[in-house]
Amino acid sequence: MEPISVALLAALAGGAGGEAGRQAWATLSELVRRPFRRDGSGDGNRDGDGNTGAPAAGSAEPELVRLAAHPDDAVLARALSTALAVRAAADAEFRAGLVRWHRLAGSLHTGDVHNEISGGTFNSPVLQGRDFSGLSFTTPAPPRVDPGTDSPPTAPD
Repeated sequence: MEPISVALLAALAGGAGGEAGRQAWATLSELVRRPFRRDGSGDGNRDGDGNTGAPAAGSAEPELVRLAAHPDDAVLARALSTALAVRAAADAEFRAGLVRWHRLAGSLHTGDVHNEISGGTFNSPVLQGRDFSGLSFTTPAPPRVDPGTDSPPTAPD
């Protein structure tokens, strides 16, 4: 299985992708919080002492929680990616779920931006990017263009 992209994990933890991204993060969280079933170990409880409420070692849950709290931290995203790979190697059921999740989450558009301007004359600011809020521009009206000349009128002599 290929590793889960650090950029994808960080983007989803940070809320990218709108509602679909939030749903993908919630689904990953549910998958990670399922009992850790080491291959061949039955219920995943090695000690036989019941569920203590603490995440099992190697479950990837601590890394998931830390990244959710600090989604801009690439080191935490890398740690989660590594923990997911380690758990997938030890838990076939988790691996199958993670492969399904990765296929679906990988199809989300979490940050791609394509801006293009062509032709025309622009007489005010042009802003290209994604996720802008709270912006305002105060610019003068564009110059009037004489219909036959395609250029602004000249001042009278």
